[in-house]
Amino acid sequence: MPEDFPRIAFSNSYADLPPRFYAEVAPTPVRAPRNIRVNEALAVELGLDPAALGSEAGTAMLAGNAVPEGATPLAMAYAGHQFGGWSPQLGDGRAILLGEVIDRDGQRRDVQLKGSGRTPFSRMGDGRAWLGPVLREYVVSEAMAALGIPTTRALAAVTTGETVVREAPLPGAVLARVASSHIRVGTFQYFFARNDIEALRLLADHVIARHYPEIPPSDGRALELLRAICARQAGLVAQWMGVGFIHGVMNTDNTAVSGETIDYGPCAFMDVYHPDTVFSSIDRQGRYAYRNQPVLIQWNLAQLASAMLPLLGPDKDATVAAAQAVIDAVPDMYHDAWLTVFRRKFGLREARDGDPAFIVQVLDAMAGAEADFTQTFRALSEGTPLPPALADARAAWVQRLANEGATPEVRQQEMQAVNPAIIPRNHVVEAMITSAVAGDFAPFHALTEALASPFEAPADSPYRAAPAAGEEVLQTFCGT
Repeated sequence: MPEDFPRIAFSNSYADLPPRFYAEVAPTPVRAPRNIRVNEALAVELGLDPAALGSEAGTAMLAGNAVPEGATPLAMAYAGHQFGGWSPQLGDGRAILLGEVIDRDGQRRDVQLKGSGRTPFSRMGDGRAWLGPVLREYVVSEAMAALGIPTTRALAAVTTGETVVREAPLPGAVLARVASSHIRVGTFQYFFARNDIEALRLLADHVIARHYPEIPPSDGRALELLRAICARQAGLVAQWMGVGFIHGVMNTDNTAVSGETIDYGPCAFMDVYHPDTVFSSIDRQGRYAYRNQPVLIQWNLAQLASAMLPLLGPDKDATVAAAQAVIDAVPDMYHDAWLTVFRRKFGLREARDGDPAFIVQVLDAMAGAEADFTQTFRALSEGTPLPPALADARAAWVQRLANEGATPEVRQQEMQAVNPAIIPRNHVVEAMITSAVAGDFAPFHALTEALASPFEAPADSPYRAAPAAGEEVLQTFCGT
């Protein structure tokens, strides 16, 4: 290896699982890789050298042209429900896990290359990614991290010097993605569908050791794992709702058991608030609309519970009842998390019985007034005027604040710490992608840097503006 080749101390626990958990496969080299951006702060967090990652040798590694020492490249096997339809075998069709590292906080993290070529799970796909979705995932995942929402991260993006054919010939790219793990609800479904109880047990043990070490050894540990995953996912979706985020493809193979947001395809943040908002071009029935996300996460978790039934005990009736009780509790888990999120957005320190009705009242008024979701909450937190159509909603908020302990100054500080001034607005992201395809990456770098501080953007930041008439982006697309 060249002297400037990145030195990565891999520690690969998933590769130690039996071979039926994955397919060993190396990335497919590309013609002429070029670095777009290395996430220097994340690299340091992982104990990696940003300069080495940005070097010619590092770019070759990030593109898949060279495999670093200690890596065990593999494509993970999993199944899943996609828009409610069952697929017994999916797996990583265009992503290859290089290996795992222990970060500076002692946490295990996956390093994966997305768009790195065909695998045994590619089916009819080319295993590649084009530049647009790579930059979208980089921007949105890093924005989510800055917003404090659990998410996969973007370590680097590189171009390939090759063309990817979708609706038209497009420039190819590879994203280096970091996650607590890439284990999904669909991973459990994969082995349940094959009646591979041994693999289910190994997988559950691996997930507990990696993500839920607080669960003690006991006969009921599988049920506790199910409950813990449900709580994390319910809390995650509540956080999505608090920033107006719509995932777009909440399939079971896109639901991580770690509780992180994963697989940023046709995702988007709302501009105008409406609970029926859908952006994904492939979600023609509105299955994953904003308002449906809490319902669909319960549905996904019910599929996880079904796949875990063989681990819950020998008495079928008892295990079904126990699993059903956990799934039945998911709406309450979500509701409690949602209330916490929105009380903070409204600057409410005390919990009162009428809060759910008050929050819905304001949201309904926002929908009727076609108010911008982000701007409305930021205006409340900054004390700036709201549109006249929201006068009654503001009055209800002022009335609800009566007898709350915080001073107006403290309340504004607290609200500004949870209500972002800027988000990755669709029209800005699309304009950035258009510029990048034309060879200009300056808008990408500027947007990425601005979104690193979403709560602190100055009043004159261009990223605070809602789209003007004719700028709205109403549909987003999957990168495959």
